Amino acid sequence: MTKENCANADKLNKLERHTVIAEDGVKPVLLAVSFGTSYKETREATIDAIEAALAEAYPEYQVRRAFTSQMVINILEKRDGYKVDNVTEAVERLIGDGVKEVLVQPTHVIPGFEYNDMLEKLSAYRDKFTSLQVGRALLTSDEDYDTLVSVLKKETGKYNGEDTSLVFMGHGSRHEANEVYIEIERRLHAAGLTNYFIGTAEGTPLIDEVLAKVKAGNYKKIVLLPLMIVAGDHASNDMAGDEEGSWKDIFTKAGYEVECVLTGLGEYQGIRQMFITHAGEVMN
Repeated sequence: MTKENCANADKLNKLERHTVIAEDGVKPVLLAVSFGTSYKETREATIDAIEAALAEAYPEYQVRRAFTSQMVINILEKRDGYKVDNVTEAVERLIGDGVKEVLVQPTHVIPGFEYNDMLEKLSAYRDKFTSLQVGRALLTSDEDYDTLVSVLKKETGKYNGEDTSLVFMGHGSRHEANEVYIEIERRLHAAGLTNYFIGTAEGTPLIDEVLAKVKAGNYKKIVLLPLMIVAGDHASNDMAGDEEGSWKDIFTKAGYEVECVLTGLGEYQGIRQMFITHAGEVMN
């Protein structure tokens, strides 16, 4: 986590906490904040699953949802009639419902622009609650990296065959937190997974850089997987799409056999546990 993010989160987290239900019987709320996705199937397998895991781990909290992508929120409401609150709407609803204690747990992979924007919005409301605290994004510490590597090794081992390279697509960002993706690859290689490579859809490393690394090895098959909480638009189209310029298309034209795995990180139990742990750190 950047120094700026740490400072902003600390301001929120230093408010006095109460761990009991308020006298009026209103339960504290755990607000799960996700980027969001317009793909129903992956939303159910990832975001829904994360929220269910948080609810099971912390039954003393009522778990609620907010998305940070207004574009996704608008698509869902217009297309499906399904309304999801953005962060401001979710907090206003909490105030209206008389909630006094709130723990916000983001499901963002990196503490980038979306995370910063969330903190900024929350800071305007910190004196409206007895307690308003914020958990960490998925990857903000050395322990987080080690856990992620362990989860990926376990969950993707079945694809790790002879002459095979596993290439992951992260979302990517122009934010300085984008350096997380470079560190993930370094950690994977340090753990002996030297045929695992990381690229991004909207940041660095670019797909051309990843392709160059893959070509330096003696691989015949490429397995493409998302390094995103959901396997949504980027995974389905930019990674696994049949259109020219997709990662599948690029690796196929380079002469590789390509397999696409549309499994979001949120489907992995170990990733859900990381968010449970991050929320628990704030509680304690």
